Amino acid sequence: MVSEVHASRGDHEIQIPPASARAIEATAGSYVTVIDLEGQQIGDFVALNATDFRERVSTCHTRSALGRIYVREGDQLYSNRRRPLFEIVEDRVGVHDLTIAACDTYLYAQRHGLTDHPSCLDNLTNALAPFGIDAWQVPEPFNIFQNSKIDAEGNYHFETARSRPGDRLVLRALLDVVVAVSSCAYDLSSINGARLTPLLLRISADRPA
Repeated sequence: MVSEVHASRGDHEIQIPPASARAIEATAGSYVTVIDLEGQQIGDFVALNATDFRERVSTCHTRSALGRIYVREGDQLYSNRRRPLFEIVEDRVGVHDLTIAACDTYLYAQRHGLTDHPSCLDNLTNALAPFGIDAWQVPEPFNIFQNSKIDAEGNYHFETARSRPGDRLVLRALLDVVVAVSSCAYDLSSINGARLTPLLLRISADRPA
């Protein structure tokens, strides 16, 4: 599926269909809101400095800065230059993932024997391509609403997203950024509630009420 691209200096709203991605610019100080329209849908979120794509939100640097693998309301998302690029100003779910790579064609081929399944990495690449961003430049995602647990022995347990219809995560951009969000394409387990549904991406000058 070909992804649309939007650039915005004011309020803007984009619906992200299931198993696809959209990209948009957001200015410093604006609010980036990801809304789960029907519930239990993960959104792979990536962002890059709009004036220098070599700087981007980095999940490993964010984990290092926070000293933990889970984010909380009030936390910041850090770049690969260890600078905060976003602040989490509202979190209605409280369960997200900073550790898992975007699903890609290799995963579907190796794990499931599928060669033509949509993937978050391909969708994010398509969404960011008109900005001149190649696949190798797409950062590892902040997986909004993804419910990944790690037990005391270090084993992963992937559970269904806890987000309900209308739940949202609100970020405040601290620099001018290019943002892309994929409505996760993984439909071979229950992590997305065993179905794929749309997300809403909203950019606003004022904090959402």
